[in-house]
Amino acid sequence: MSKSPFPLTSRLPAVGTTVFSVMSALAAEKKAVNLGQGFPDFSCDPALIDEVTRAMQQGLNQYPPMTGVPALRHAIAAKIMALYGSHYDADQEITITAGATQAIMTAILCCVHPGDEVIVIEPAYDSYVPSITLAGGVPVLVQMAVTSAGYAIPWDRVASAVSSKTRLIMINSPHNPTGSILRAADLTALADIVRDTKILVLSDEVYEHMVFDGQSHESVCRHAELAARAFVVSSFGKTYHVTGWKVGYVAAPKAMSAEFRKVHQFNVFTVNTPVQHGLAHYMARTEAYLGLPTFYQRKRDAFRAGLAGSRFTLLPADGTFFQCVGYAQISSLPEAEFAIWLTSEIGVAAIPISAFYQQPKESGIVRFCFAKEEATLQAAVSKLAGV
Repeated sequence: MSKSPFPLTSRLPAVGTTVFSVMSALAAEKKAVNLGQGFPDFSCDPALIDEVTRAMQQGLNQYPPMTGVPALRHAIAAKIMALYGSHYDADQEITITAGATQAIMTAILCCVHPGDEVIVIEPAYDSYVPSITLAGGVPVLVQMAVTSAGYAIPWDRVASAVSSKTRLIMINSPHNPTGSILRAADLTALADIVRDTKILVLSDEVYEHMVFDGQSHESVCRHAELAARAFVVSSFGKTYHVTGWKVGYVAAPKAMSAEFRKVHQFNVFTVNTPVQHGLAHYMARTEAYLGLPTFYQRKRDAFRAGLAGSRFTLLPADGTFFQCVGYAQISSLPEAEFAIWLTSEIGVAAIPISAFYQQPKESGIVRFCFAKEEATLQAAVSKLAGV
């Protein structure tokens, strides 16, 4: 096609095709086991499908309230109270969103103005910085420290990054891509930084039900001082193995939720009705999310056991469904090139951690997703163990 006579000035000139699309396409081309993109290859509970189907058959197919189906918002409020001991008003402080990515962008758009600074901890999920850019904000990047003990946030560097222009600090736990988790001391450190300021917090907690080895998820909801200034984001897609449904939610104080909803009503308006009703009924089966730590820990442990004798170095994986590995004993290739080699020559797709930095940082680490059927993981391990 010839050059367009109507050229656009890009709002996101640095954004191209995501590494996830590239690696998934390469995995399909090479018929490789795809442990790259983060989604399950198994089905959700048939009972959840039945609940959504029942809602459709009952005629619940027209617009729901902009803020979300009341029954679902009340079920979320009850879950937050039961798990974290925090009260959120279901009518004024919980909003149903079209997935967590929309929730994150909407939260940023409602509070970040041109010139405002937003602190982002790297490596970071790839939607954060583009959302800040679209709002006219300025991302201020702080890199996690990585050692043999895993990844950790250097709170002294976060404190040093704060300025008079800082409007928002973004955190993510359990953390994608590293599999690390925040602990109570981390939230205390964050509270010390934002105390006596107007800085808000956006806490991405989409993997909240995937924390292993008997540890607890330290939700910002647990921490009253932080919850009073935080947008807390979660995802039904991650929790119930239905990533394609794109339904999530935001919990935030009344005044912050009011501003969030002003933006939400114009960039999404509302989220599909029968799925909301189905989820509201299904949430009564608390074992579906309370059992997730055991469910995914079995997969994590099996995957780690399969690689224990390999030349990969296994980093701690305390949460999410991701396992990061070092490959220094195997290759000196840059991460992106190693991921391509691993996919093309060994037959297992991974994601380079360097893709989660604005300026690619080489650490010699790639990420695997273990949210897969046992047969899928066994096929991957049989290929990786001999590398």
